Amino acid sequence: MWLNIAAFQVGWFACVLGAAHGMSWLGSAVALTAVAIHLYLVPQPRYEVLLILFAAVFGFAADTMLIQGNWLTFSAGILVPGAAPHWMVALWMVFATTLNVSLNWLKKRWLLAVGFGAIGGPLAYYAGAKLGAVTLLTPVTALVAVGIAWALAMPLLLWVADRFNGTLQPRRMPEVSCV
Repeated sequence: MWLNIAAFQVGWFACVLGAAHGMSWLGSAVALTAVAIHLYLVPQPRYEVLLILFAAVFGFAADTMLIQGNWLTFSAGILVPGAAPHWMVALWMVFATTLNVSLNWLKKRWLLAVGFGAIGGPLAYYAGAKLGAVTLLTPVTALVAVGIAWALAMPLLLWVADRFNGTLQPRRMPEVSCV
């Protein structure tokens, strides 16, 4: 669990500081390396891949909607104008690696997950803004919008993680004797 927390934190800081200092590709590379290590370590990586891809698509859509709503803007790592940058997608991916490990305790605690998202999401974006990776165009409104997005995202991501949990040992089929 501590390795999972540390890998996420390293990925988060690499992406945010990389974007803030014009090295967004380096941040994405570090985050994706953490994802690759996670996939190497879990017993059933194919399920974790599905979870991580879901989080990437969901996160891309959520951040793109926040951009389109004129709540925030990014200056680094933009591959498609008006859409979320690649390093934010990498952040969603590395965040997904925590759902079945260090955030596993939050599963099925839906109200707590909503609160965790509503508070944790805006805090992370606020920190990213203070470090220079994102601009909150109207800070209070932007943080409320981020809070709503993350209040919806957390329970949904935890629900998906519960269904695609690659951290569990595969079940063995009972041996059948033909004698």
